Amino acid sequence: MPELPEVEGVVNSLKPVATGKTINEVKVSSVITHAHSQGRQAIVKGSSLQQFCSDLAGAKIEQVVRRSKYIYFHLIKNNEQKLLVTHLGMTGAWFYVQHTEDVTEEKFRKHIHVQFQLDDDMILVYADIRRFGEMRLLDMESQFPPLLLMAPEPFEEIALNHFLQMSLLPKYQQKSIKETIMDGQVISGCGNIYATEALFRMKIHPGRTVKRISEKRKVQLFKEIVDVLNESISAGGSSISDYRNINGEAGNMQDRLQMYGKKICPTCQQPVKQRVLGGRNSWYCSTCQR
Repeated sequence: MPELPEVEGVVNSLKPVATGKTINEVKVSSVITHAHSQGRQAIVKGSSLQQFCSDLAGAKIEQVVRRSKYIYFHLIKNNEQKLLVTHLGMTGAWFYVQHTEDVTEEKFRKHIHVQFQLDDDMILVYADIRRFGEMRLLDMESQFPPLLLMAPEPFEEIALNHFLQMSLLPKYQQKSIKETIMDGQVISGCGNIYATEALFRMKIHPGRTVKRISEKRKVQLFKEIVDVLNESISAGGSSISDYRNINGEAGNMQDRLQMYGKKICPTCQQPVKQRVLGGRNSWYCSTCQR
């Protein structure tokens, strides 16, 4: 699943091509139409497809920003503000093309599900191989309460204190540190890849419970998470499987990862171990990480 750095890369690519453009028309694929006809709200959530397409037609994109792992399109139509909230799910990707045939990779071209025809004769294409992504058109954030529960951005000054305070709550004290830092209500945007890397850099075992980690170590861990997120943003994100920016380009942070998906520890050369924490595979070195 794309994490904060990957979403940041998509947003940075979207801003120059989408900002100021008007959406003339919205098209959805027959796959999504069929799913909705069967009562399954695939990709487009919280409204009918007809309402979604009608409400977006004629809307101007004023701003594109990232919030945690979400992409926010701030829109205006008939002097009314709208918010299109999108999530890439496991395999979602945006492309800015003149024709859908210009999406170069077949695996994405075969799974185009939403098209925004813009007033510059270009198309913003949303492709999603596994269809776990989502789009919600809102008047304001509060219409979808889970958005209000997200932790502050990790780069904000208040984020460290938020993390420390949340880590003291009884619900997290008995949890593993890996599960806790991947919780979007505790730290925004830190998923499996960067949690794995930060814990390895700090030599902390991913299964160690939060209550067994000192405040000093938690502060150091938080700073390590911010550092690895920033490093990945600079590297264009990690293209582990299906991440692409809107030009179809992959990132190269995967070439810098030290523990995620590895078989041998780069520090002690011992075999890397795996275990499942919070439903996700965790890679760690039992020699280096305690």
